[in-house]
Amino acid sequence: MNSNKMNKLLISGYYGFNNIGDESILSAVVDNLKEKLDQIEITVLSKDPVSTMDKYGVHAVNRKSVIDIIKAISKCDILISGGGSLLQDVTSKRSIFYYLFIMWAAKILGKKVLIYSQGIGPINSVFNRKITYRILSKTDGIVVRDDASKELLVEIGIPGDKIVVTADPVLRIKQVSLEAGRKILKNEGFIKNPEKTTIGFAIRERKVDSKFVDQLCISMNRLIEEYHVEIVLIPFHYSEDMGVIDEIEKRLENRVFVIRHKYLTDEMLSIIGNMDFLVGVRLHALIHAAIMEIPMIAISYDPKINSFMHSIGLRAICSIYDFDNEYFIEEFEKTWRNRVKAKNKVREKIQVLIKRLDMNEEIIKELMEK
Repeated sequence: MNSNKMNKLLISGYYGFNNIGDESILSAVVDNLKEKLDQIEITVLSKDPVSTMDKYGVHAVNRKSVIDIIKAISKCDILISGGGSLLQDVTSKRSIFYYLFIMWAAKILGKKVLIYSQGIGPINSVFNRKITYRILSKTDGIVVRDDASKELLVEIGIPGDKIVVTADPVLRIKQVSLEAGRKILKNEGFIKNPEKTTIGFAIRERKVDSKFVDQLCISMNRLIEEYHVEIVLIPFHYSEDMGVIDEIEKRLENRVFVIRHKYLTDEMLSIIGNMDFLVGVRLHALIHAAIMEIPMIAISYDPKINSFMHSIGLRAICSIYDFDNEYFIEEFEKTWRNRVKAKNKVREKIQVLIKRLDMNEEIIKELMEK
C-alpha cells in the first residue's frame, strides 16, 4: 500500500437527527477509524452536515441531496454502511431503499462497500428481501452486530462464511466522569437524594394512550409509593420521546423528573452513570447503562433489544406488548438483589465484545491495501 495515499471513507447511516443512539454510534465509529487507521479522510452523510462536522471533526454532506450523495460516493474509496438498524422495513418502508440505493450506487461507481456492525432486520417484504440479497451479495465485507442479523442474511441467501458477527460499535465508548451528569441534572432541576434510589427510564412509545403506558405509569407510581425511589425520565431520541415523557409526567402529577434538553453522547453517559438503576426500551440507553455499569431492566420493542441483552448474558424481561406492572415489580426486586453479580457478568462480556469489534477496522485495512 502506498503509505502517502489518503484513503477516503464515506459513512452512511441515520446521522444528524439528534437521536443520541445513532450519534453515539457515529462517535464510536469515527473515533475508532481515526485511532486504528492511518492516512484516512472521513466524510459522513448527515441530515445536519454543519453540526456533524462540528461535533466529530469530519467532512459531511447533505444525506437528502442525491447530487451531493453521488458526488461524495464518486470521491470516496470505501463506503461504510452502518452501524445501527438501517436495513429493516418495520419502522419505515422507505428507509431500506435509501440505504440499499447508496450501496448500489457505490458498486456501480466501482467503490468498495463494507457493512459496519449493522443490525439487520426485520425485513418482512419478500421483494425487500430479494433486493437486499442482490445488493449485499455484491459488497466487499459484511459485519453484523448480532447472531440474529447473521441468521436473517443466511435466510435470504447470503453465504454464512461471508458474514462476521461482532457487536454494537457504541460498546467501545469509554466510561466517563459523573461530574458533567451531576451538573446537567442540577441544571434540569434534579438534585439526587442520597437516601433514595434513583431510577432512570428511557422509554420508546409512539402511542401515548397504549396499554404499555398505562401499566408503566402504575409501575412508576408503585416504585415511588412502595419503594420511595426517585424517577428521572430520559429522552434518547428527543423528538420521538418527549411526547410519551410529557404524558407520563402529567399522569404522575409531576412526581417524576424530566430531562428537557438535548445532550451529546458523553453527557448522556454521565447522566446515566448518575442513576442507581435504569429501565430501558431504547437500545442505546441499555448500552450506555452497560458501559457505565448501572444495573438495568430491558423491555423489548424489537429483536435487537433481545439480541443485545443476550450478548451481555442477560435478557429482556418482556416486550412493550405484554408489559405488566405486577411482573415488572417482581423483576425489579430480583434485579436489584442480584445487581453486583450481574454487573460483574456484564463487565466480562463487554470486554469480549469490544475485542470482536476490531474486525471492522481489520477488514477496512485489507480493503485499503487491495
